[in-house]
Amino acid sequence: MEDDHAVAALAALAHADRLRAFRLLVKAGPGGLPSGEIAERLSIMPTRMSFHLAGLDRSGLVHSWRDGRMVRYAVRFDAMRALLAFLAEDCCDGHPEICGVGAFPSCDDGCSDAEKAAKRRQTVS
Repeated sequence: MEDDHAVAALAALAHADRLRAFRLLVKAGPGGLPSGEIAERLSIMPTRMSFHLAGLDRSGLVHSWRDGRMVRYAVRFDAMRALLAFLAEDCCDGHPEICGVGAFPSCDDGCSDAEKAAKRRQTVS
C-alpha cells in the first residue's frame, strides 16, 4: 500500500461516525448492509450517514452497489488487510510478533496482487 492510500484510509476512519459504521460493516461481513439500516443501527440521520458512507467509499475501504431501491455498503476486506499490513510492516524492525501485532490471514483467502507482493518481500527479508 502506498503512503497516500494509507493516509486516505486513516483519514476516512478519523471520524467517530465513520469508524462506527466501518466496524459495523466489518461485523456484517461480505454481504454488507443497506445504508438505511446502518443509519438506524447507529442512530444517525440517514442523510448524515450517507455523507459518511460516501467518504468511506471514496477511501477504498468500502464499496457500494444498488440492490433494488437500496444502496448496500460492504467492507473491502482486501483493503482493510492491506492497511493493517502497511501499519505493521516495519513493526519492531520486521518482527511484528514482538509488538504483539500477530499474523494476518494468508493470501489463500483472496489477497490482492499488492498484498501478495508485500508478503513475498517480507519472506525474502
